[in-house]
Amino acid sequence: MIDRDIVKAQLKNTFTELTLNGFGEKYSGKVRDSYIVGDKRIIFTSDRLSAFDRIISSIPFKGQVLNGMASYWFAKTEHIIPNHLLAEPHPNVLISKQVNMLPVEVIVRGYLTGSAWRDYSAGNEVSGIRLPEGMKRSQRFETPLLTPSTKAEMGLHDEAISCDEVVSRGLVDEALWEEVKRKALELFKFGSDDAAKRNLILVDTKYEFGTITNSDGSKTLILADEVHTQDSSRYWVLDSYKERYNNNLEPQMLDKEFVRGHLIERGFMGDGDLPLLSDEFRVDTAMKYIEAYERLTGKTFIPATELSGIQEKIEAFFAVHKSEQK
Repeated sequence: MIDRDIVKAQLKNTFTELTLNGFGEKYSGKVRDSYIVGDKRIIFTSDRLSAFDRIISSIPFKGQVLNGMASYWFAKTEHIIPNHLLAEPHPNVLISKQVNMLPVEVIVRGYLTGSAWRDYSAGNEVSGIRLPEGMKRSQRFETPLLTPSTKAEMGLHDEAISCDEVVSRGLVDEALWEEVKRKALELFKFGSDDAAKRNLILVDTKYEFGTITNSDGSKTLILADEVHTQDSSRYWVLDSYKERYNNNLEPQMLDKEFVRGHLIERGFMGDGDLPLLSDEFRVDTAMKYIEAYERLTGKTFIPATELSGIQEKIEAFFAVHKSEQK
C-alpha cells in the first residue's frame, strides 16, 4: 500500500485538467475531459471529485485509479461486449473509439441502498418499479434491478426513468434497448462473481453504452466511459455483510459512498454552497480509492506524480494511426 506521505505531498499537485495543443476543441465532463480526433477520442481522467452531480474537490491519484480500474475491467469483459478502449498512453489517459453514446445511463442494483433506498423509504417507486413493502435498508434483491436515468447537463441532476419510458420517449430503439438490458445484466453478474472471489460485493453499478456504425450500415453496441470503478459502483465487504445487516448496521464500504455520507452529514445533497473538505479527508479518500484498486485488481498501485510527456505520447499514437484520422 502506498505511503500516506506520498499522498499528502500530492495534495497541491492534483491533476484537475489537461490542455492539449493541436487536437481541436476540449469537451469537459464532471471528471473526464476529452478531445475528438476523427473516429477516436482522447480521454483524460482527472482527479476531480464529483458527488450529487457537482464537482466537490480534487483527490490525489483519483484519476489514475479510475483510469487503471476502467482499463482492467474493459479487458476482463471483452468476452461479453466490445468496448471503446484502444490505448493507454499515460496512467490518466485513454485513447478510445469515438462512439455514438446512448442518452441514458444504465444502473443495475443488487441491493436496496443509495438513492433507491431514499426513494423507497419516502414511499416512491424506484425508476418505475414498485418494490414490496417491509424491505430493509441494504437488503439484497431476489434478482437485480435495472434502473435507467437520463444524462443531465453539468450541475443538474440526472432523472430516473423506467425501462418502458426509455423506449416510449424515443431515447433508445426497442430492439437496441433489449440488447442493452441483456448486456448490462451479464456485465453485472460477471462483476459480482469476480468481486465475490475477492471477498467483496458489487452492490450496484452504472454502465454507459454507445454504438458504432459499420460499413454495411448496421450498428454494434459498445461499452464506453468506465466500468466497475469506485466512481460508478458501490462495493461492500462480503464476509461482514450478513452480520452487519442482521444488526441493522451499515455494511463495510469500499467505494465513494462514504463521501456522499460525509456531505449529507454537512447538509449538502447537491444544492447550495459546496462544503469545504479538509486535507485529511482528501487524503483519507485517496487512500480508500487506492485500497479499492489494489483489492479489486490484485495489482500494486504505482503513483504517477507528473503529467509530463502526455502530449508527445498522444502525438506518437496518432502518428502511427494517421491514416485513420479525418
